[in-house]
Amino acid sequence: MTELIPAPLSARAWSEQVFTLDEDTTITAGPGVGNAGHWLREALRAATGLPLREGRPGPPQRAAENSVELRHAHHLPPEGYRISIRDNRALVTGGDPAGAFWGAQTLRQLLGPDAYRRAPLRRTGWALPEAEIQDAPRFRWRGLLLDVARHFTAKDGVLRHLDLMAAHKLNVFHLHLTDDQGWRVEIKRYPGLTEIGSWRARTRFGHRASPLWEEKPHGGYYTQDDIREIVAYAAERHITVVPEIDVPGHSQAAIAAYPGLGNTDVIDTTTLSVWDDWGINPNVLAPTDNTLRFYEGVFEEVLELFPSEFVHVGGDECPKDQWRASPAAQARIKELGLAGEDELQAWFIGHFAEWLSARGRRLIGWDEILEGGAAPGAAVSSWRGYAGGIAAARAGHDVVMCPEQQVYLDHRQAPGDDEPVPIGYVRTLEDVYRFEPVPPELDEEQARHVLGTQANVWTEVTEDPARVDYQTYPRLAAFAEVAWSRLPAPPERDFAGFERRMAAHYRRLDALGVAYRPPAGPRPWQRRPGVLGRPIEGAPPRR
Repeated sequence: MTELIPAPLSARAWSEQVFTLDEDTTITAGPGVGNAGHWLREALRAATGLPLREGRPGPPQRAAENSVELRHAHHLPPEGYRISIRDNRALVTGGDPAGAFWGAQTLRQLLGPDAYRRAPLRRTGWALPEAEIQDAPRFRWRGLLLDVARHFTAKDGVLRHLDLMAAHKLNVFHLHLTDDQGWRVEIKRYPGLTEIGSWRARTRFGHRASPLWEEKPHGGYYTQDDIREIVAYAAERHITVVPEIDVPGHSQAAIAAYPGLGNTDVIDTTTLSVWDDWGINPNVLAPTDNTLRFYEGVFEEVLELFPSEFVHVGGDECPKDQWRASPAAQARIKELGLAGEDELQAWFIGHFAEWLSARGRRLIGWDEILEGGAAPGAAVSSWRGYAGGIAAARAGHDVVMCPEQQVYLDHRQAPGDDEPVPIGYVRTLEDVYRFEPVPPELDEEQARHVLGTQANVWTEVTEDPARVDYQTYPRLAAFAEVAWSRLPAPPERDFAGFERRMAAHYRRLDALGVAYRPPAGPRPWQRRPGVLGRPIEGAPPRR
Protein backbone atom coordinates (compact mmCIF):
# COMPACT_ATOMS: atom_id res chain seq x y z
CA MET A 1 0.00 0.00 0.00
CA THR A 2 2.94 2.33 0.57
CA GLU A 3 4.17 1.70 -3.00
CA LEU A 4 1.40 3.48 -4.91
CA ILE A 5 2.31 5.81 -7.80
CA PRO A 6 0.93 8.41 -8.09
CA ALA A 7 0.55 8.89 -4.34
CA PRO A 8 -3.08 9.09 -3.15
CA LEU A 9 -4.54 11.80 -0.95
CA SER A 10 -4.69 9.42 1.99
CA ALA A 11 -4.11 5.74 2.70
CA ARG A 12 -4.36 3.89 5.98
CA ALA A 13 -4.22 0.24 6.93
CA TRP A 14 -7.12 -1.28 8.84
CA SER A 15 -5.08 -4.24 10.03
CA GLU A 16 -2.38 -6.65 8.95
CA GLN A 17 -5.04 -8.94 7.44
CA VAL A 18 -5.51 -9.37 3.69
CA PHE A 19 -8.36 -10.17 1.32
CA THR A 20 -7.13 -13.05 -0.84
CA LEU A 21 -8.71 -13.50 -4.26
CA ASP A 22 -9.59 -17.08 -5.19
CA GLU A 23 -11.64 -19.14 -7.64
CA ASP A 24 -14.89 -17.93 -6.06
CA THR A 25 -14.08 -14.20 -5.92
CA THR A 26 -16.46 -12.06 -7.96
CA ILE A 27 -16.27 -8.60 -9.49
CA THR A 28 -19.48 -6.57 -9.51
CA ALA A 29 -20.08 -3.21 -11.19
CA GLY A 30 -23.07 -1.09 -10.36
CA PRO A 31 -24.62 1.75 -12.37
CA GLY A 32 -22.62 4.92 -12.87
CA VAL A 33 -19.14 3.37 -13.10
CA GLY A 34 -18.91 3.02 -16.87
CA ASN A 35 -16.69 0.22 -18.11
CA ALA A 36 -14.43 0.14 -15.01
CA GLY A 37 -15.74 -3.23 -13.87
CA HIS A 38 -15.29 -4.81 -17.29
CA TRP A 39 -11.77 -3.40 -17.61
CA LEU A 40 -10.75 -4.62 -14.15
CA ARG A 41 -12.17 -8.10 -14.73
CA GLU A 42 -10.39 -8.52 -18.06
CA ALA A 43 -7.06 -7.18 -16.75
CA LEU A 44 -7.08 -9.36 -13.63
CA ARG A 45 -8.39 -12.47 -15.38
CA ALA A 46 -5.43 -12.31 -17.75
CA ALA A 47 -2.90 -11.76 -14.96
CA THR A 48 -4.29 -14.13 -12.32
CA GLY A 49 -6.01 -16.88 -14.27
CA LEU A 50 -8.98 -16.57 -11.89
CA PRO A 51 -12.52 -16.58 -13.35
CA LEU A 52 -13.65 -13.45 -11.42
CA ARG A 53 -17.28 -13.95 -12.38
CA GLU A 54 -19.98 -11.32 -12.14
CA GLY A 55 -21.34 -11.19 -8.61
CA ARG A 56 -24.31 -9.75 -6.72
CA PRO A 57 -24.29 -6.29 -5.12
CA GLY A 58 -23.56 -6.19 -1.43
CA PRO A 59 -25.44 -4.31 1.30
CA PRO A 60 -25.18 -0.51 1.60
CA GLN A 61 -21.70 0.76 2.47
CA ARG A 62 -19.95 -2.52 1.82
CA ALA A 63 -19.38 -5.12 -0.89
CA ALA A 64 -20.62 -8.69 -0.74
CA GLU A 65 -18.30 -11.20 0.89
CA ASN A 66 -15.43 -12.39 -1.31
CA SER A 67 -16.26 -9.74 -3.88
CA VAL A 68 -14.71 -6.66 -5.46
CA GLU A 69 -17.53 -4.20 -6.08
CA LEU A 70 -17.46 -0.91 -7.97
CA ARG A 71 -20.12 1.71 -7.22
CA HIS A 72 -20.93 5.33 -7.98
CA ALA A 73 -20.89 7.83 -5.09
CA HIS A 74 -22.41 11.28 -5.66
CA HIS A 75 -20.47 12.90 -2.82
CA LEU A 76 -17.06 12.22 -4.37
CA PRO A 77 -15.46 14.81 -6.70
CA PRO A 78 -14.99 14.27 -10.45
CA GLU A 79 -12.32 11.61 -11.03
CA GLY A 80 -12.18 10.99 -7.29
CA TYR A 81 -12.47 7.55 -5.72
CA ARG A 82 -12.45 5.70 -2.41
CA ILE A 83 -11.32 2.12 -1.79
CA SER A 84 -12.26 0.17 1.32
CA ILE A 85 -10.83 -3.34 1.74
CA ARG A 86 -12.00 -5.14 4.87
CA ASP A 87 -13.55 -8.40 6.06
CA ASN A 88 -12.75 -10.37 2.90
CA ARG A 89 -14.27 -7.85 0.50
CA ALA A 90 -13.30 -4.68 -1.43
CA LEU A 91 -15.49 -1.70 -2.30
CA VAL A 92 -14.36 0.84 -4.91
CA THR A 93 -16.55 3.94 -5.16
CA GLY A 94 -16.06 6.63 -7.78
CA GLY A 95 -17.40 10.15 -8.13
CA ASP A 96 -17.96 9.41 -11.82
CA PRO A 97 -16.97 6.65 -14.26
CA ALA A 98 -13.43 8.08 -14.51
CA GLY A 99 -13.07 8.00 -10.73
CA ALA A 100 -14.18 4.37 -10.62
CA PHE A 101 -11.64 3.57 -13.33
CA TRP A 102 -8.78 5.28 -11.49
CA GLY A 103 -9.80 3.37 -8.38
CA ALA A 104 -9.62 0.14 -10.36
CA GLN A 105 -6.11 1.12 -11.48
CA THR A 106 -5.07 1.60 -7.85
CA LEU A 107 -6.59 -1.75 -6.89
CA ARG A 108 -4.45 -3.38 -9.57
CA GLN A 109 -1.32 -1.76 -8.11
CA LEU A 110 -2.21 -3.18 -4.69
CA LEU A 111 -2.09 -6.71 -6.11
CA GLY A 112 1.60 -6.39 -6.98
CA PRO A 113 3.69 -6.17 -10.17
CA ASP A 114 2.54 -9.54 -11.56
CA ALA A 115 -0.98 -8.09 -11.86
CA TYR A 116 0.38 -6.24 -14.92
CA ARG A 117 1.21 -9.39 -16.86
CA ARG A 118 -0.92 -10.73 -19.70
CA ALA A 119 -0.79 -14.35 -18.57
CA PRO A 120 -0.68 -15.82 -15.06
CA LEU A 121 2.56 -16.79 -13.40
CA ARG A 122 0.53 -18.28 -10.55
CA ARG A 123 -3.11 -18.76 -9.54
CA THR A 124 -2.75 -18.22 -5.80
CA GLY A 125 -1.36 -15.53 -3.53
CA TRP A 126 -3.35 -12.61 -4.98
CA ALA A 127 -3.92 -10.57 -1.84
CA LEU A 128 -5.25 -7.08 -1.15
CA PRO A 129 -4.24 -5.41 2.13
CA GLU A 130 -7.04 -4.38 4.47
CA ALA A 131 -6.97 -0.62 3.97
CA GLU A 132 -8.84 2.53 3.09
CA ILE A 133 -7.66 4.86 0.33
CA GLN A 134 -9.15 8.21 -0.67
CA ASP A 135 -7.97 10.05 -3.74
CA ALA A 136 -8.70 12.71 -6.35
CA PRO A 137 -6.52 14.52 -8.90
CA ARG A 138 -4.99 17.96 -8.55
CA PHE A 139 -5.32 18.89 -12.25
CA ARG A 140 -7.95 18.16 -14.88
CA TRP A 141 -5.31 18.12 -17.69
CA ARG A 142 -2.64 15.48 -17.05
CA GLY A 143 -1.10 15.11 -20.45
CA LEU A 144 1.45 13.31 -22.56
CA LEU A 145 2.45 14.49 -26.05
CA LEU A 146 3.74 11.90 -28.48
CA ASP A 147 5.34 13.16 -31.69
CA VAL A 148 4.45 10.64 -34.41
CA ALA A 149 5.42 13.00 -37.25
CA ARG A 150 9.22 12.87 -36.90
CA HIS A 151 9.31 9.12 -36.27
CA PHE A 152 6.08 7.25 -36.84
CA THR A 153 4.52 5.09 -34.12
CA ALA A 154 2.30 2.32 -35.50
CA LYS A 155 -1.27 2.05 -34.25
CA ASP A 156 -0.56 -0.84 -31.87
CA GLY A 157 2.24 1.21 -30.33
CA VAL A 158 -0.15 4.11 -29.77
CA LEU A 159 -2.62 1.78 -28.03
CA ARG A 160 0.20 0.56 -25.79
CA HIS A 161 1.04 4.16 -24.84
CA LEU A 162 -2.61 4.67 -23.89
CA ASP A 163 -2.49 1.64 -21.58
CA LEU A 164 0.67 2.98 -19.96
CA MET A 165 -0.91 6.41 -19.54
CA ALA A 166 -3.94 4.86 -17.87
CA ALA A 167 -1.70 2.96 -15.47
CA HIS A 168 -0.26 6.34 -14.43
CA LYS A 169 -3.66 8.13 -14.26
CA LEU A 170 -2.82 10.46 -17.15
CA ASN A 171 -5.87 11.58 -19.09
CA VAL A 172 -4.90 13.75 -22.11
CA PHE A 173 -3.03 12.30 -25.09
CA HIS A 174 -1.72 15.09 -27.31
CA LEU A 175 -1.08 13.46 -30.69
CA HIS A 176 1.34 15.52 -32.81
CA LEU A 177 0.15 14.36 -36.24
CA THR A 178 1.77 16.71 -38.75
CA ASP A 179 5.13 18.38 -39.27
CA ASP A 180 7.75 19.11 -41.91
CA GLN A 181 8.89 15.47 -41.74
CA GLY A 182 5.55 13.74 -42.19
CA TRP A 183 1.74 13.91 -42.31
CA ARG A 184 0.19 11.06 -40.32
CA VAL A 185 -3.61 11.23 -40.63
CA GLU A 186 -5.75 10.33 -43.62
CA ILE A 187 -7.74 13.25 -45.02
CA LYS A 188 -10.04 11.86 -47.68
CA ARG A 189 -10.61 15.03 -49.63
CA TYR A 190 -6.83 15.57 -49.88
CA PRO A 191 -5.32 12.11 -50.53
CA GLY A 192 -1.94 13.59 -51.45
CA LEU A 193 -1.33 14.42 -47.79
CA THR A 194 -0.73 10.75 -47.12
CA GLU A 195 0.19 9.53 -50.61
CA ILE A 196 3.07 12.05 -50.75
CA GLY A 197 3.27 13.71 -47.35
CA SER A 198 3.42 10.62 -45.12
CA TRP A 199 6.92 9.46 -46.06
CA ARG A 200 10.40 10.85 -46.63
CA ALA A 201 13.25 9.42 -48.65
CA ARG A 202 15.79 9.31 -45.81
CA THR A 203 16.32 10.46 -42.23
CA ARG A 204 19.18 12.09 -40.38
CA PHE A 205 20.39 9.83 -37.55
CA GLY A 206 20.94 11.95 -34.46
CA HIS A 207 20.79 15.71 -34.00
CA ARG A 208 20.98 17.93 -37.09
CA ALA A 209 24.76 18.31 -36.51
CA SER A 210 25.20 14.57 -37.03
CA PRO A 211 26.79 13.47 -40.32
CA LEU A 212 24.93 10.15 -40.19
CA TRP A 213 21.96 9.31 -42.39
CA GLU A 214 19.57 6.39 -42.54
CA GLU A 215 19.36 5.95 -46.29
CA LYS A 216 15.93 4.36 -46.53
CA PRO A 217 12.38 5.70 -46.70
CA HIS A 218 10.57 6.35 -43.45
CA GLY A 219 6.83 6.82 -43.18
CA GLY A 220 3.39 5.70 -42.19
CA TYR A 221 -0.01 7.14 -41.37
CA TYR A 222 -3.26 6.33 -39.61
CA THR A 223 -6.37 5.66 -41.63
CA GLN A 224 -9.51 7.32 -40.39
CA ASP A 225 -10.66 4.00 -38.98
CA ASP A 226 -7.32 3.70 -37.17
CA ILE A 227 -7.99 7.10 -35.59
CA ARG A 228 -11.52 6.09 -34.61
CA GLU A 229 -10.09 2.99 -32.93
CA ILE A 230 -7.43 5.00 -31.10
CA VAL A 231 -9.99 7.55 -29.89
CA ALA A 232 -12.41 4.84 -28.75
CA TYR A 233 -9.66 2.87 -27.02
CA ALA A 234 -8.56 6.03 -25.22
CA ALA A 235 -12.12 6.91 -24.21
CA GLU A 236 -12.53 3.47 -22.61
CA ARG A 237 -9.56 4.48 -20.43
CA HIS A 238 -10.92 7.99 -19.75
CA ILE A 239 -8.23 9.57 -21.90
CA THR A 240 -9.03 12.40 -24.30
CA VAL A 241 -7.04 12.48 -27.54
CA VAL A 242 -6.17 16.04 -28.60
CA PRO A 243 -5.01 16.17 -32.25
CA GLU A 244 -2.38 18.62 -33.44
CA ILE A 245 -2.42 19.87 -37.02
CA ASP A 246 0.50 22.31 -37.16
CA VAL A 247 0.02 25.67 -38.92
CA PRO A 248 1.38 27.94 -40.36
CA GLY A 249 4.93 26.66 -39.75
CA HIS A 250 6.12 23.04 -39.56
CA SER A 251 4.18 22.41 -42.78
CA GLN A 252 6.62 21.29 -45.48
CA ALA A 253 5.07 17.82 -45.72
CA ALA A 254 1.72 19.40 -46.64
CA ILE A 255 3.38 21.84 -49.08
CA ALA A 256 5.27 18.97 -50.72
CA ALA A 257 1.93 17.28 -51.37
CA TYR A 258 0.07 20.46 -52.40
CA PRO A 259 2.63 23.08 -53.55
CA GLY A 260 -0.03 25.78 -53.83
CA LEU A 261 -0.14 25.96 -50.03
CA GLY A 262 3.33 27.50 -49.94
CA ASN A 263 4.62 30.95 -50.78
CA THR A 264 4.82 30.37 -54.50
CA ASP A 265 5.73 34.00 -55.21
CA VAL A 266 8.95 33.54 -53.22
CA ILE A 267 10.16 30.00 -54.00
CA ASP A 268 9.37 27.20 -56.41
CA THR A 269 7.35 25.03 -54.04
CA THR A 270 7.09 22.24 -56.62
CA THR A 271 10.72 21.39 -55.85
CA LEU A 272 10.01 20.69 -52.18
CA SER A 273 9.81 17.18 -50.78
CA VAL A 274 8.97 15.94 -47.30
CA TRP A 275 11.84 17.22 -45.16
CA ASP A 276 14.50 14.72 -44.13
CA ASP A 277 16.25 16.93 -41.58
CA TRP A 278 15.57 18.50 -38.17
CA GLY A 279 15.31 22.07 -36.99
CA ILE A 280 13.21 25.10 -37.88
CA ASN A 281 12.15 25.04 -41.51
CA PRO A 282 11.80 28.29 -43.50
CA ASN A 283 9.05 26.88 -45.75
CA VAL A 284 5.72 27.96 -44.23
CA LEU A 285 2.12 28.21 -45.38
CA ALA A 286 1.03 31.17 -47.47
CA PRO A 287 -1.56 33.39 -45.72
CA THR A 288 -4.01 33.11 -48.60
CA ASP A 289 -7.70 32.32 -48.90
CA ASN A 290 -6.73 29.12 -50.72
CA THR A 291 -4.72 27.97 -47.69
CA LEU A 292 -7.54 28.84 -45.29
CA ARG A 293 -10.11 26.91 -47.32
CA PHE A 294 -7.75 23.93 -47.62
CA TYR A 295 -7.19 23.69 -43.88
CA GLU A 296 -10.86 24.25 -43.12
CA GLY A 297 -11.40 21.10 -45.16
CA VAL A 298 -8.71 19.33 -43.17
CA PHE A 299 -10.20 20.42 -39.85
CA GLU A 300 -13.71 19.40 -40.92
CA GLU A 301 -12.50 15.81 -41.18
CA VAL A 302 -10.40 16.12 -38.02
CA LEU A 303 -13.46 17.23 -36.03
CA GLU A 304 -15.38 14.20 -37.27
CA LEU A 305 -12.63 11.94 -35.93
CA PHE A 306 -11.74 13.64 -32.64
CA PRO A 307 -14.54 14.67 -30.25
CA SER A 308 -12.14 16.55 -27.95
CA GLU A 309 -13.01 20.01 -26.64
CA PHE A 310 -9.59 21.27 -27.75
CA VAL A 311 -7.90 21.09 -31.14
CA HIS A 312 -4.21 22.00 -31.24
CA VAL A 313 -3.06 24.07 -34.21
CA GLY A 314 0.65 24.41 -33.39
CA GLY A 315 1.50 28.01 -34.17
CA ASP A 316 5.13 27.65 -33.08
CA GLU A 317 8.45 28.30 -34.79
CA CYS A 318 7.08 30.00 -37.87
CA PRO A 319 9.88 31.97 -39.57
CA LYS A 320 8.57 35.12 -41.25
CA ASP A 321 11.26 35.50 -43.95
CA GLN A 322 9.08 34.22 -46.78
CA TRP A 323 6.18 36.42 -45.72
CA ARG A 324 8.48 39.46 -45.67
CA ALA A 325 9.57 38.65 -49.24
CA SER A 326 6.10 37.69 -50.48
CA PRO A 327 4.07 40.36 -52.34
CA ALA A 328 0.92 38.36 -51.58
CA ALA A 329 1.65 38.23 -47.86
CA GLN A 330 2.51 41.92 -47.76
CA ALA A 331 -0.69 42.72 -49.62
CA ARG A 332 -2.65 40.71 -47.05
CA ILE A 333 -0.97 42.66 -44.21
CA LYS A 334 -1.94 45.94 -45.89
CA GLU A 335 -5.47 44.77 -46.66
CA LEU A 336 -6.08 43.81 -43.03
CA GLY A 337 -4.37 46.87 -41.59
CA LEU A 338 -1.90 44.77 -39.61
CA ALA A 339 1.32 46.03 -38.04
CA GLY A 340 3.50 43.28 -39.50
CA GLU A 341 4.19 39.61 -39.82
CA ASP A 342 3.55 38.77 -36.16
CA GLU A 343 0.06 40.18 -36.42
CA LEU A 344 -0.38 38.30 -39.70
CA GLN A 345 0.30 35.04 -37.88
CA ALA A 346 -2.10 36.11 -35.12
CA TRP A 347 -4.74 36.75 -37.80
CA PHE A 348 -4.09 33.34 -39.34
CA ILE A 349 -4.42 31.55 -35.98
CA GLY A 350 -7.37 33.75 -35.02
CA HIS A 351 -9.22 32.67 -38.14
CA PHE A 352 -9.12 29.06 -36.99
CA ALA A 353 -9.94 30.00 -33.40
CA GLU A 354 -13.18 31.57 -34.67
CA TRP A 355 -13.80 28.70 -37.08
CA LEU A 356 -13.40 26.11 -34.32
CA SER A 357 -15.45 28.13 -31.83
CA ALA A 358 -18.34 28.29 -34.30
CA ARG A 359 -18.32 24.48 -34.25
CA GLY A 360 -18.24 24.15 -30.49
CA ARG A 361 -14.52 23.51 -30.14
CA ARG A 362 -11.62 25.43 -28.63
CA LEU A 363 -8.25 26.22 -30.17
CA ILE A 364 -5.07 25.56 -28.25
CA GLY A 365 -1.61 26.45 -29.55
CA TRP A 366 2.00 26.81 -28.49
CA ASP A 367 2.87 30.02 -26.67
CA GLU A 368 3.95 31.82 -29.87
CA ILE A 369 0.24 32.39 -30.53
CA LEU A 370 0.48 35.16 -27.92
CA GLU A 371 2.73 37.16 -30.28
CA GLY A 372 0.54 39.61 -32.12
CA GLY A 373 -2.34 38.85 -29.74
CA ALA A 374 -4.06 35.56 -28.96
CA ALA A 375 -7.65 35.06 -30.06
CA PRO A 376 -10.39 35.25 -27.41
CA GLY A 377 -11.03 31.83 -25.89
CA ALA A 378 -7.76 30.34 -27.16
CA ALA A 379 -5.73 28.24 -24.73
CA VAL A 380 -1.95 28.18 -24.60
CA SER A 381 0.59 25.35 -24.30
CA SER A 382 3.46 27.10 -22.51
CA TRP A 383 6.57 25.35 -23.87
CA ARG A 384 9.39 27.91 -24.03
CA GLY A 385 9.33 28.26 -20.24
CA TYR A 386 6.88 29.63 -17.71
CA ALA A 387 6.71 33.14 -19.20
CA GLY A 388 4.19 32.36 -21.91
CA GLY A 389 1.90 30.62 -19.46
CA ILE A 390 2.17 33.47 -16.96
CA ALA A 391 1.33 36.05 -19.63
CA ALA A 392 -1.55 33.96 -20.94
CA ALA A 393 -3.09 33.33 -17.51
CA ARG A 394 -2.81 37.02 -16.61
CA ALA A 395 -4.62 37.83 -19.86
CA GLY A 396 -7.41 35.40 -19.00
CA HIS A 397 -6.38 32.52 -21.26
CA ASP A 398 -6.37 28.92 -20.07
CA VAL A 399 -2.92 27.35 -19.94
CA VAL A 400 -1.29 23.94 -20.06
CA MET A 401 2.19 24.13 -18.53
CA CYS A 402 4.80 22.11 -20.41
CA PRO A 403 8.08 24.09 -20.21
CA GLU A 404 10.82 22.44 -22.24
CA GLN A 405 13.44 23.05 -19.55
CA GLN A 406 11.43 20.90 -17.14
CA VAL A 407 9.25 18.30 -18.89
CA TYR A 408 10.56 17.69 -22.41
CA LEU A 409 11.35 14.03 -21.98
CA ASP A 410 13.44 13.80 -25.14
CA HIS A 411 16.03 15.81 -23.17
CA ARG A 412 18.80 13.79 -21.55
CA GLN A 413 18.40 12.14 -18.16
CA ALA A 414 21.98 12.33 -16.90
CA PRO A 415 25.36 13.84 -17.81
CA GLY A 416 28.08 11.77 -19.41
CA ASP A 417 28.83 10.06 -22.70
CA ASP A 418 26.66 7.00 -22.05
CA GLU A 419 23.37 8.84 -22.53
CA PRO A 420 22.10 8.08 -26.04
CA VAL A 421 21.95 11.10 -28.39
CA PRO A 422 22.01 13.64 -25.53
CA ILE A 423 19.70 16.60 -26.10
CA GLY A 424 19.27 19.73 -23.97
CA TYR A 425 19.74 20.19 -20.25
CA VAL A 426 20.01 17.27 -17.88
CA ARG A 427 16.58 16.48 -16.46
CA THR A 428 16.86 13.69 -13.91
CA LEU A 429 14.05 11.73 -12.30
CA GLU A 430 14.39 14.02 -9.28
CA ASP A 431 14.27 17.15 -11.45
CA VAL A 432 10.96 16.05 -12.95
CA TYR A 433 9.63 15.10 -9.52
CA ARG A 434 10.36 18.64 -8.27
CA PHE A 435 8.68 20.33 -11.23
CA GLU A 436 5.86 22.67 -10.18
CA PRO A 437 3.28 23.49 -12.88
CA VAL A 438 1.80 26.59 -11.21
CA PRO A 439 4.35 29.43 -11.07
CA PRO A 440 4.35 31.59 -7.93
CA GLU A 441 4.00 34.73 -10.06
CA LEU A 442 0.29 33.93 -10.53
CA ASP A 443 -2.27 34.99 -7.95
CA GLU A 444 -5.10 32.67 -6.94
CA GLU A 445 -7.50 33.87 -9.62
CA GLN A 446 -4.88 33.70 -12.38
CA ALA A 447 -3.75 30.24 -11.24
CA ARG A 448 -7.26 28.92 -11.93
CA HIS A 449 -6.42 29.31 -15.62
CA VAL A 450 -3.76 26.59 -15.33
CA LEU A 451 -5.74 23.61 -16.61
CA GLY A 452 -2.86 21.33 -15.80
CA THR A 453 0.41 20.12 -17.17
CA GLN A 454 1.88 17.94 -19.88
CA ALA A 455 5.10 16.05 -20.58
CA ASN A 456 6.24 16.13 -24.21
CA VAL A 457 8.09 13.38 -26.07
CA TRP A 458 9.55 14.64 -29.35
CA THR A 459 10.98 11.98 -31.61
CA GLU A 460 13.65 13.51 -33.84
CA VAL A 461 16.33 11.40 -32.13
CA THR A 462 14.13 8.59 -30.78
CA GLU A 463 14.05 6.39 -33.83
CA ASP A 464 12.13 3.38 -32.49
CA PRO A 465 9.74 2.36 -29.69
CA ALA A 466 12.57 1.24 -27.38
CA ARG A 467 14.19 4.68 -27.60
CA VAL A 468 10.84 6.33 -26.84
CA ASP A 469 10.46 4.07 -23.80
CA TYR A 470 13.96 4.94 -22.63
CA GLN A 471 13.39 8.68 -22.81
CA THR A 472 9.90 8.54 -21.32
CA TYR A 473 10.34 6.16 -18.39
CA PRO A 474 10.82 6.29 -15.48
CA ARG A 475 10.45 10.08 -15.64
CA LEU A 476 6.80 9.88 -16.72
CA ALA A 477 6.04 8.17 -13.40
CA ALA A 478 7.46 11.19 -11.55
CA PHE A 479 5.54 13.54 -13.84
CA ALA A 480 2.32 11.59 -13.25
CA GLU A 481 2.66 12.13 -9.51
CA VAL A 482 3.24 15.86 -10.05
CA ALA A 483 0.11 16.05 -12.23
CA TRP A 484 -2.14 13.92 -10.00
CA SER A 485 -1.03 14.27 -6.39
CA ARG A 486 -1.22 17.29 -4.12
CA LEU A 487 2.47 17.50 -3.36
CA PRO A 488 4.19 20.05 -1.12
CA ALA A 489 6.40 22.77 -2.56
CA PRO A 490 9.27 21.37 -4.67
CA PRO A 491 12.05 21.69 -2.03
CA GLU A 492 9.85 19.89 0.51
CA ARG A 493 8.96 16.89 -1.66
CA ASP A 494 10.05 13.50 -0.38
CA PHE A 495 12.08 12.30 -3.33
CA ALA A 496 13.75 9.60 -1.22
CA GLY A 497 10.29 8.22 -0.47
CA PHE A 498 9.37 8.40 -4.14
CA GLU A 499 12.54 6.45 -5.02
CA ARG A 500 11.55 3.76 -2.52
CA ARG A 501 8.14 3.47 -4.16
CA MET A 502 9.83 3.34 -7.57
CA ALA A 503 11.52 0.08 -6.55
CA ALA A 504 8.11 -1.59 -6.84
CA HIS A 505 7.15 0.50 -9.86
CA TYR A 506 10.17 -0.66 -11.84
CA ARG A 507 8.83 -4.20 -11.41
CA ARG A 508 5.46 -3.05 -12.76
CA LEU A 509 7.22 -1.51 -15.76
CA ASP A 510 9.15 -4.76 -16.25
CA ALA A 511 5.88 -6.70 -16.29
CA LEU A 512 4.52 -4.25 -18.85
CA GLY A 513 7.60 -4.67 -21.06
CA VAL A 514 8.75 -1.06 -20.81
CA ALA A 515 12.37 -0.47 -21.88
CA TYR A 516 12.98 2.25 -19.29
CA ARG A 517 16.30 3.80 -18.29
CA PRO A 518 17.64 1.83 -15.30
CA PRO A 519 18.59 3.90 -12.22
CA ALA A 520 22.27 2.95 -12.71
CA GLY A 521 22.34 4.12 -16.33
CA PRO A 522 21.67 2.77 -19.80
CA ARG A 523 22.16 -0.86 -20.67
CA PRO A 524 24.74 -1.48 -23.43
CA TRP A 525 22.09 -1.83 -26.13
CA GLN A 526 20.41 1.41 -25.03
CA ARG A 527 23.50 3.50 -25.84
CA ARG A 528 24.15 5.18 -29.18
CA PRO A 529 27.95 5.65 -29.28
CA GLY A 530 29.13 8.12 -31.89
CA VAL A 531 25.69 9.58 -32.62
CA LEU A 532 25.78 13.32 -32.05
CA GLY A 533 23.23 15.07 -29.88
CA ARG A 534 23.02 18.65 -28.64
CA PRO A 535 23.70 18.69 -24.90
CA ILE A 536 23.46 21.99 -23.03
CA GLU A 537 25.54 22.30 -19.89
CA GLY A 538 24.52 23.87 -16.60
CA ALA A 539 21.17 24.36 -14.93
CA PRO A 540 18.26 25.31 -17.18
CA PRO A 541 16.98 28.86 -16.91
CA ARG A 542 13.63 29.44 -15.28
CA ARG A 543 11.88 31.84 -17.56
